[in-house]
Amino acid sequence: MKKISFSNLNHLKKHSGGLTLKEVIDQKKRFGENSILEVASNRWIELLKETIKDPMIWFLFGIGLVFVLIGQHSEALTLFVAILPLILMDAFLHWRTQAATLGLKSNLSSRITVIREHNEVTIDSKELVPGDLMKISTGLFIPADGIIEEAHEVQIDESVLTGEAFPISKIKSGIDPFNHLNTEEITVQTASLAFAGTRVLTGSGFLRILYTGTNTAYGEIIQSVTQMPTERTPLQIATANLVKNLIYIATIFCILLAGVRVYQGNGWLDALISSATLAIAAIPEEFPLVFSFFLGVGIYRLAQHKALVRRAVSVENIGRVTQICTDKTGTITTGELKLAHTDLANTTSYENLVSLSALASNPEAGDPVDMAIIKESNTLKLENYTVLKRFPFTEDRKKESVIVEHLGAQKIITKGSPETIFKLTTLSQDEKLFWLNKTSNWAREGHKILACAEKDLKVFESSLPVEHDSGFSFIGLLIFEDPARPEVSKAVKYAYDNNIKVLMITGDHPETATAIARDIGLGVKNIVSISCAENESFKFEETYLNLHPEFLRSLDVVARCTPMQKLRIVQALKKSGEIVAVTGDGVNDVPALKAADIGIAMGQRGSRSAKEVSSIILGDDNFRTIVVAIMEGRQLFKNLKISFQYLLLIHIPFVLTAAIIPLLGYPLLYLPVHIVWLELIIHPTAILAFQAISDSNSKISSGQFFEKTDIYQILFIGLVLTAIITFSFTSSLDQHLSVELARAKVMGILTFWSAAIVIYYTRLKTKTSALIAAFTFLSTIFLIQAKSFSTILKSGQLSIYEWFNIVLIIVILTVLTWIFDFNITRKK
Repeated sequence: MKKISFSNLNHLKKHSGGLTLKEVIDQKKRFGENSILEVASNRWIELLKETIKDPMIWFLFGIGLVFVLIGQHSEALTLFVAILPLILMDAFLHWRTQAATLGLKSNLSSRITVIREHNEVTIDSKELVPGDLMKISTGLFIPADGIIEEAHEVQIDESVLTGEAFPISKIKSGIDPFNHLNTEEITVQTASLAFAGTRVLTGSGFLRILYTGTNTAYGEIIQSVTQMPTERTPLQIATANLVKNLIYIATIFCILLAGVRVYQGNGWLDALISSATLAIAAIPEEFPLVFSFFLGVGIYRLAQHKALVRRAVSVENIGRVTQICTDKTGTITTGELKLAHTDLANTTSYENLVSLSALASNPEAGDPVDMAIIKESNTLKLENYTVLKRFPFTEDRKKESVIVEHLGAQKIITKGSPETIFKLTTLSQDEKLFWLNKTSNWAREGHKILACAEKDLKVFESSLPVEHDSGFSFIGLLIFEDPARPEVSKAVKYAYDNNIKVLMITGDHPETATAIARDIGLGVKNIVSISCAENESFKFEETYLNLHPEFLRSLDVVARCTPMQKLRIVQALKKSGEIVAVTGDGVNDVPALKAADIGIAMGQRGSRSAKEVSSIILGDDNFRTIVVAIMEGRQLFKNLKISFQYLLLIHIPFVLTAAIIPLLGYPLLYLPVHIVWLELIIHPTAILAFQAISDSNSKISSGQFFEKTDIYQILFIGLVLTAIITFSFTSSLDQHLSVELARAKVMGILTFWSAAIVIYYTRLKTKTSALIAAFTFLSTIFLIQAKSFSTILKSGQLSIYEWFNIVLIIVILTVLTWIFDFNITRKK
């Protein structure tokens, strides 16, 4: 019994034809979408929020206002106009990131049928509202809580909520919710209630929806899971620390510069503009922007490979995976079973075995084993049986039974795992041992085996439609083939070559799993397989796993594994330091999927609950897609590292020279317009030039972003360029050249260096990198040499000799970078 309130149906009138359109709209306003995890938002508002977060825009706008206040209106106008391209570029980049995931979430939704305005209407489950009359059918995952108004042989699997493995029979409620709208709570039989996340095993009927979204019992469970603390990824931590440290350094320099400029007698206005200009140059706003954009690109690329990413940071985490815990059926194998052989008892025939096992198969459940049996039975001429009662397959019972009638006589037929069925039969111990040996022999060849048995019911037994557990006559074995996917062996080899351990976890027979493991090349030398059943089960208790951390690392196959054992395996691997990816498809896999660093649900055969708690959903249920996702994640990590290297190689000399030169008493090196110019080059270069680099041998040794050698290289090159720029600018002024000409030389060096970094790291293998490098070179030459821009950009025209010096400097810097990389590679 359960206490239920019908207050969500207030203001509704009971209609035989379901809700009216007005009632649906009103309920939608009250309760929102029937969504457990996702929060609706306006795409354009989100785009605006992301764009105006850029501190660069606000700093530039503030300096523009300062120019207005001091009467320098032409400079202010130039700055305001120059801000526009930055705003448009930021908006475009955020839109690209957003567009990469737009529409992908629709794959997570389900379609249901409701009665509205006297018509059957198929809608997205998110559109369901309290008061809707929803149609129940076999195989349906119920998307909301409700009371059953009509039921015909309805049985529901509620294990996701109760842990009860047996199907629950449901009955029509005798309570009319609309007669109790003003009652606080009334007691209702749980047999008359259905809950979100549960699955209809058999039958049909109608459900009056009472609770949707997070108000459902299932929603409360999932919300409690999602509210568990989520650890930040190493790259998120590294990026945050980098930005934080750069901001601290920039703040110190800004305060120091302002004080020095005042001390030098330049006045408070010069000090303000100097420190503000330095702050603009030093703000590392590109780093989080580049990080977000690369994740968006990763989401888009994985979607093209049929891997739907539900959480953006999973794109980084998938590249750091060191352990894959994978299902067998449908992931490593094709999932398309065929009844290839039978092994008959002496008392039966092939036709009898197939016909009876077909009766114990549910054509509406969509199970591949059942479909293979039914497909074979359709080729035979079978006797006409009437199905009276069905007991669907559940994970704990490992069997499916049916009571049938033929010519006035009733019998019960059961099929399931051989170990389970043999225990129900009248076979002697020797006979059981004989058939168990046969089962092992078939399993060694990679087959899936089911056993089938029957029992004639006596008259007094016929009046009690219950599932029996003894007295069955064994009929024979059904042997199925589910071959490994041909592409999986290459994916497994890639995993081993990149120090990724693969552990097959399955409920199948150990011999079957081992045979498939052998086919795909699992195990470096000899395959180590173990069964969780009986004598070995103690090894999968939490205490044993904690005391023997190396135990799981030695395994290749874990067979006859239960959901709780799978969860313990995942938790133990994480405790031992592994980054774990786990595949799953059922409600019982939810704990393991949630516990994993990367939960991967099956898109084709996965339950809604499994998809909702997973980080990634496979559209093709293929193990190779997992490995492709890892490859993409590793490539993203490498490309993002290169992009960050670019930003640091540009920002270090940019910021240091912006501070050092005024501190030495010289005029400001960079005016706001020059910073806008550089930012218009830096932003698109960092985001677009490096994200398309492809390297099939991308490896991540430890998940570390910058190693010491990388840091030394970045600092060395950055400081060398800082010295060159400082010398170039100060020597030009000491030679009585104009400050405009000195600035032009510096801008030429920095922009050419930007293009050189692109060429060095990409080798111009992509069109985007080639276009960016060419545009940077050409636009720099044009803006510096065109007299019409000299006033706006406060720069002069350079001679051929000066351009030659700039090119020579860039060549020297590139050679120094190459020497560093060469030495690092040689030491490795």
